This record gives sequence, C-alpha cells and structure tokens, in this order.
Amino acid sequence: MRKIYISGKITGDSGYIEKFKAAEKEIRQQYKGCEVINPAVILQTMPKSTTHEEYMKVSLCLLDMCDSVYMLPDWEESKGAYMEYHRAFDMGYEILGCSV
Repeated sequence: MRKIYISGKITGDSGYIEKFKAAEKEIRQQYKGCEVINPAVILQTMPKSTTHEEYMKVSLCLLDMCDSVYMLPDWEESKGAYMEYHRAFDMGYEILGCSV
C-alpha cells in the first residue's frame, strides 16, 4: 500500500495544522486507498521543550516509512521541508503535490 508523507512549512505558520489536515483530506481523495503520514498531527504530542533538530529527527524517521512525499506549495520557505524534499529525492521517492 502506498504511504505518502506530507511536507511543508510548519515553523512560523500559525495555521499549519489546518493546512496539513486539508492536504491530508485532498491526498486521501486523490490517491484512494493510500496511507497518509501527517507530521503536523503526529508531532503535536511532542514535549514543548522539543528542539527543531529533534523534530526533524522524528520527521525524517516518519518520511523513511513512506514511498512518496507530497510537497505543499510553501515547502521552499522551510528549512525542514527542504531537507525532507532532498532526502525523498535521494531515496527515489515519488514526489507529488506542487511543481518541484
């Protein structure tokens, strides 16, 4: 079964949870039967003291579980999403979403 990771800007975006949830809904409609890994939802349970570096370690582990990545339009504004894009590219993942 296809697993799709959502990647986009989180840091500095107060509406990121809603944005990622909307993307998840769109992905589920467009790619019927897929599993979606939504880091914005999953990482909400992390302790408040979690650093950006620690978030990225967990995010990259989540990405490694997938075979595709869905890039949100603002991904290039995010250091973390940029890292995720290049990791996915290097691993030969299918890159979906906005034009990259």
